[in-house]
Amino acid sequence: MKPYLADPAETKRIIAKYDFAFRKQYGQNFLIDSAVPEAIVQAAGLTKADAVLEIGPGIGTMTQYLAEAAGKVTAVEIDKALLPILADTLSGFDNVHVIQGDILKTDLSALIEEMGGGPIKVVANLPYYITTPIIMKLLSSGEAISLMALMVQEEVAERIVSGPGSKAYGAISLGVQYYAEPKIARRVAPSSFMPQPGVASSVLLLEKRAEPKVSPKNPEHMFACIKAAFLQRRKTLPNALSGYAPLGISREKAAEALRRMGLDERLRGETLDLEGFAALSDRICEE
Repeated sequence: MKPYLADPAETKRIIAKYDFAFRKQYGQNFLIDSAVPEAIVQAAGLTKADAVLEIGPGIGTMTQYLAEAAGKVTAVEIDKALLPILADTLSGFDNVHVIQGDILKTDLSALIEEMGGGPIKVVANLPYYITTPIIMKLLSSGEAISLMALMVQEEVAERIVSGPGSKAYGAISLGVQYYAEPKIARRVAPSSFMPQPGVASSVLLLEKRAEPKVSPKNPEHMFACIKAAFLQRRKTLPNALSGYAPLGISREKAAEALRRMGLDERLRGETLDLEGFAALSDRICEE
């Protein structure tokens, strides 16, 4: 068994051996704290019965722990320069398959089919600048993904788990909670990474719902209402909704929908939960 890469000395040795240069455009920060991958494996409840998709394996730090705990690991890495390093650091495992590619451009359905068709679990140390697009792509990919354990910026994790009335509450909170039950499993200090990021991180656990949390008549319309409400979150709902051209509704129509729901037309979007937005969308569609 090769030395764990979570040992800072081993990470430095590998980086020096391959003369690896960190690339800012890929948001590369490698774990150097063994407590973190151990906590992720535990939080995800990994067993040898699990197939795991890892996004952004880097030099293979987290991958080593996943390979030991799970039955099969497929890792998607965007940086071609990391492929020879991964071939080295993961050479002791016969249950790991590394794919070079951009997860946002990857056909997830085809990839999951190659992994056995699911259900699978996803583990990822996500680049902060594309966290939201990756999360929403994974959540909307169907029933094959049962759980996700994601390293994200602490601020993003707080937004995702927040509820109505919170300053952190917004469209991403509702988008994620529509598909999954989120919770923060662990906070991670900048010192747990090499190089150290400028912000703290969190391990975000997303347990996929068997069915979406609400069943609006037109989900796309509901999410358009949510987007409108938080694009101008300090405006009242009628003003925010009527000011969003793609919805094509008047202020009076939005206000009337709220009145029919027994709600004050002076409400702002940050006061409504997912059920409230579903009901509002349905009411607007009926008007």
